[in-house]
Amino acid sequence: MAREDDVEVLVRRIFKDISSAFRRNPDIDEIGVIACPEARYNRSPVVAVGPKLGLESWCLKLLAPHLQSRLVQYRRGKIWLDPDALVELTHTLLLLNPDCTTAWNVRKELIQVGLLQPGKDLWLGRLALSRFPKSPDTWIHRRWLLQQLVAAKKMAEAPSGDLSEAFQTLLRGELMVCTAAADRYPSNYNAWSHRCWVVQHLAGCCHKVLQAELESTRAWVESHVSDHSGFHYRQFLLGALAADSVGMSQACVHMHPSTNIPAVEMCPGGSLAAQHIHNEFDLCTDLNLAYPGHESLWSHRRYLFHIWHKVAGAMSCETYNGPLRSLSPLAVSLQTLETRDDGHERKRLKRCPSWQRHDLQAEQEFAAGFLAKSTNHMQSRFASTYLKWIDAVSGSWTPP
Repeated sequence: MAREDDVEVLVRRIFKDISSAFRRNPDIDEIGVIACPEARYNRSPVVAVGPKLGLESWCLKLLAPHLQSRLVQYRRGKIWLDPDALVELTHTLLLLNPDCTTAWNVRKELIQVGLLQPGKDLWLGRLALSRFPKSPDTWIHRRWLLQQLVAAKKMAEAPSGDLSEAFQTLLRGELMVCTAAADRYPSNYNAWSHRCWVVQHLAGCCHKVLQAELESTRAWVESHVSDHSGFHYRQFLLGALAADSVGMSQACVHMHPSTNIPAVEMCPGGSLAAQHIHNEFDLCTDLNLAYPGHESLWSHRRYLFHIWHKVAGAMSCETYNGPLRSLSPLAVSLQTLETRDDGHERKRLKRCPSWQRHDLQAEQEFAAGFLAKSTNHMQSRFASTYLKWIDAVSGSWTPP
């Protein structure tokens, strides 16, 4: 019994030290664990150095169960805690175990009744992710918080239709959190999925944001060539650009008043998406040459081939019902009507620029080149698999 009382006193002291550390320095931005299996000195296990907070490992197995037990007792009505004590308890508990759904739910209730600001929980989640970068509950709670901010119209849209300054600040902050979490844990699909959600729901898949994200994440994938999660995010960005380009390309088809046949004009959205996909092909090729033997690059290239032909089909002359339907859109992209000097109109075909061609033959030659010249066993294996995939696609693929 005396031992249990001693443990209770020790836990309360540690909890108080953590709370005091945050009161002294509210700008703490990272929390970590100091390897120390047992208490060696008669001192606090809480170490604060500047904006960094460290906890000696021996105290975690005592503190986390105690705090969780008190929270359960509160939820069952066995003890009463005032709002300030509840905020403090859940704050410390979530730093130790951010996947405690009950603690996040308690904080949701406090936010809904106006006893806690959503911004404080965004900061708490960011701090928890510094130690647990994949925590599913933390990412889910962040999305709920962002929805509350948007629903409360605290981040209104600017009159010009662009994102307001406050909205841009929130967006940049979330993207920074996602990048930091991806750096801390490999294949962190939770972080990249949250980033997709942010781009969709905060930025509305705005073209400026999509293009900026392609540019800003390029360096990341170049330094993490084995991590497919980063390439998966870039696939989402390219897919969003391609989806817009398909709709814009369809809108560019109209009936010419004098000939009454469909005329396809150059669609800026389709051209822009195609250029980005072509650039991604170049990036993928450069990385394959510099870092041979990474399956993520070959998987990414399969997606690029698929999305390329989706965009190529949207930019093609497929909607024209004349003899041009038999021509491949990879060789002929557009039909336009131009007026000659004598006032008569004639149909003129515009050849695709060289960067618009990633057909089956080109990809077969690409894979065969690696298969013939590469001395890396894994690279040859992935090239062979890709070549088989291309051959399989060629048997069932029809031009868009």
